[in-house]
Amino acid sequence: MSHEELVINAEKERLEILRKYKQLLKAVEPHIKSRDDLKKIHKAYELACEKHKDMRRKSGEPYIYHPIAVAQICAQELGLGVTSVICGLLHDTVEDTDLTLDDVRELFGDDVCKIIDGLTKISGVFDQSQSIQAENFRKIILTLSDDLRVILVKLADRLHNMRTLEHMRRDKQLKIANETLYLFAPLAHRLGLYAIKTELEDLSLKYVEPEKYTEIANKLEKTKEVRERFISSFIHPIKKQLAEQGFEFEVKGRTKSIYSIYNKIVKKGVPFEEIYDIFAIRIILDSRPENEKSDCWRVYSIITDLYKPKPDRMRDWISFPRSNGYESLHITVMSPSGKWVEVQIRTARMDEISERGYAAHWKYKESGMENAVDDWIRRIREILENNENAVDLVESFKLDLDTEEIFIFTPKGELRTLKSGTTALDFAYDIHSEIGNTCIGAKVNNKLVPISYKLRSGDQVEVLTSSKQKPKEDWLKIVISTKAREKIKTALREEKRRVAMDGKEVFERKLRHLGVTFNEQDINRILHYFKVPDVQDLYYKVATGGISNFEIKQFYKDENSRSWYQYLANKIRRKTPEKKEEKTLEELIKDAKRDDSLVIGDNTVKLDYKLSSCCNPIPGDEVFGFVTVNDGIKIHKTTCPNAMQLMSNYAYRIVKARWTNRESIAFLAGLRVDGFDEVGIVNRITKIISNQLKVNMRSISFETKDGLFEGNIMVFVQDTNHLNDMIAKLREVPGVINVTRLN
Repeated sequence: MSHEELVINAEKERLEILRKYKQLLKAVEPHIKSRDDLKKIHKAYELACEKHKDMRRKSGEPYIYHPIAVAQICAQELGLGVTSVICGLLHDTVEDTDLTLDDVRELFGDDVCKIIDGLTKISGVFDQSQSIQAENFRKIILTLSDDLRVILVKLADRLHNMRTLEHMRRDKQLKIANETLYLFAPLAHRLGLYAIKTELEDLSLKYVEPEKYTEIANKLEKTKEVRERFISSFIHPIKKQLAEQGFEFEVKGRTKSIYSIYNKIVKKGVPFEEIYDIFAIRIILDSRPENEKSDCWRVYSIITDLYKPKPDRMRDWISFPRSNGYESLHITVMSPSGKWVEVQIRTARMDEISERGYAAHWKYKESGMENAVDDWIRRIREILENNENAVDLVESFKLDLDTEEIFIFTPKGELRTLKSGTTALDFAYDIHSEIGNTCIGAKVNNKLVPISYKLRSGDQVEVLTSSKQKPKEDWLKIVISTKAREKIKTALREEKRRVAMDGKEVFERKLRHLGVTFNEQDINRILHYFKVPDVQDLYYKVATGGISNFEIKQFYKDENSRSWYQYLANKIRRKTPEKKEEKTLEELIKDAKRDDSLVIGDNTVKLDYKLSSCCNPIPGDEVFGFVTVNDGIKIHKTTCPNAMQLMSNYAYRIVKARWTNRESIAFLAGLRVDGFDEVGIVNRITKIISNQLKVNMRSISFETKDGLFEGNIMVFVQDTNHLNDMIAKLREVPGVINVTRLN
């Protein structure tokens, strides 16, 4: 490339940067209150340009495109103000350049400095170059209590990274998309950022399941015209009635997201064509604050006069807003053509909060939303303070993010919002940890119930306690809230420590009786001998009878009769090999007398590989290796149900994997066959597999009900092409409705 061409490109880039900056200024204009605000934004822009001037993104574009885009999302899509826009422009400067926090404080003040500091502290958690480490996830949530804008700017950063993910390597795309689905989309949902949550989910699916994403997107496009005609016909009488009643309003047709359609297909086994709620009608009213509720209920009355409602599908989040501030009336009504249609009724204020969630809570402080966010952050902090296992924290926190809610009253009439499925024990822990620890039951609407009783919305609950009660292990199966689970675990840990101290005295007394001197070397050997992870578990087992005095004596007897090496070798020789559920690739290779079938990592050979039974990968599947603690490397499909958790929480134990030289090795795969229960159907299916395709079957089972059958067939195939060919041929068998691969 000539020097002249480089100059032309540089000039084009300069003009493009300027164009993007002008767009940003237009987006943030409503929030600029003074000339000083404008000067600060320009100063931040010039500083970001200067610090990132020699940096480029993976796409080859100037790096400054990214901070400008993040600032634009903050202003335009999150509705944030000048401070957040400045932080969006500077969010990578302290981490990636020579700019310091002191420089930021001097140039922009304490607020910007505090947010940039928070962004820098958790940057490693969100960085594209690595997956989330569960331990660092605490930092993310802890920053919420300092300034919510730290998380909002980081979510804007993640959204832009997802929008430009096509420039990353495939393994990075999978890692980033999985952690986005695993944590960031649910976090956006919990903060009420529904538009961003939806886009994050759809973009993640695009990379995790590209074929399914494209299939659903194409079907939505093909049915778009029919859908729009139906919506237009459905809303016409509604618009007419609302106009006659004098309402100022807007009506929108909202199509279900690709990810939520995919979820319904996967979880409920419903084909695309049978999903009835693929779109919803949203009615947005321009109402005065004092008339909001009454206006929404008036519109509800108009719609139910026009169309017959489905009583069990009515949701009133106006009288009882969700804990993230969401307010709306949802009803499902029957259209003239016999289709059920969901209608959402809300005001403009409610609609902005539904899209921007807590990002809008500064705008509507009088609504009391700041109390809801403060309560939620307080509960999360309590969980963080009591959780010793970071991976458990991430799992339980994730489960708490996206749930239906119920409303429970205390004996004094105080209203508490809890998860659907909450038990009396959950409610006790929600009031106070000590009340939970001593709970023996409850009175629900003046009726005695056990601690496992599931509460319903509107129940009035009085908790019953006893000073003699203590938390038990099986309580963990009763509670569903993260707070209750962590409080129980904390109490159980304290009890275990207490019991272990008693066990220590018993253990040491026994050693004195045997005349043995106890040292650190003995500890390591005895832990290995009794298969316990640490000293506390050893003492606990001694105290509870899990390790007897005789066994302790036998250990030292073995030690005195031979050296530790001989003892260990003898123990290995005596040990009967356990039957393996999965065949290692080494064994498959030996059977086939060929070279390695899987190449793991970078030039890694002769490792203990196993094909994971949770997803049964076969050649042709995209796979990765996971280094287990005791079981060598396990090979999983990238679409394995467990892949998301493994990639997000244990990135450092993920290794690359690829297939090679697979022709003569058979791999076990499962097929699910559905069809009509006809005479000879099983024979027709097995003939295709055994006679026509010459494939060995390991097992076959069929169940019939109401004239239909469901069959599971385990077969040995060479790769995905072999399996897909078999699926295609079986789908052609008369009487077969569908054939899918089993995970």
